[in-house]
Amino acid sequence: MTTENTPTAPSTSTTPTTPDEKAAAYLPEHTPRISVAELAPDLYRALARADAAARKNLDPVIGELVKIRASQINHCAFCLDMHTKDALAMGESVERIVQLSAWEESKHYYTAKEIAAIELTEAITVLTDGFVPDEVYAHAAEHFDEKELAHLIGAITVINAWNRLSVAARNVPGHYVPGSLGQ
Repeated sequence: MTTENTPTAPSTSTTPTTPDEKAAAYLPEHTPRISVAELAPDLYRALARADAAARKNLDPVIGELVKIRASQINHCAFCLDMHTKDALAMGESVERIVQLSAWEESKHYYTAKEIAAIELTEAITVLTDGFVPDEVYAHAAEHFDEKELAHLIGAITVINAWNRLSVAARNVPGHYVPGSLGQ
């Protein structure tokens, strides 16, 4: 018996094939717990002002790499959504964003200055490992003048605050549009 004349059984596959089927197959979004921006607007605005102040004298590309890396470490999907979109809108490559989670094995995607910023980001973000090591700080100080370094430390501190706020509030990722916050 050949397979030419054998009728094919109807497909029992549940794999979505059309865009509508794929969208319907996704799990539903979670519900945010609280809106800090609405309920504590002074706090929210103060954090936004600190963020703007930290960005001064800091290369915007390094600023976004720092925000993405800290957000990866802190498992902040809302901030990852925002800052990867902002980085892409600035012209950052998908490859560099994707490789950031494994930067130690893909240093060739980054400049020495960017690596110093990423190392410092990890040291400040993961304080449970101890204090910021002198060698990490010294490496950053080799690549940033004192004013830049102060702003870099501020930027790392602020994104960690945003991450903690967003994770605690359960902000929902996926809806951010680059430039919509007027940064």
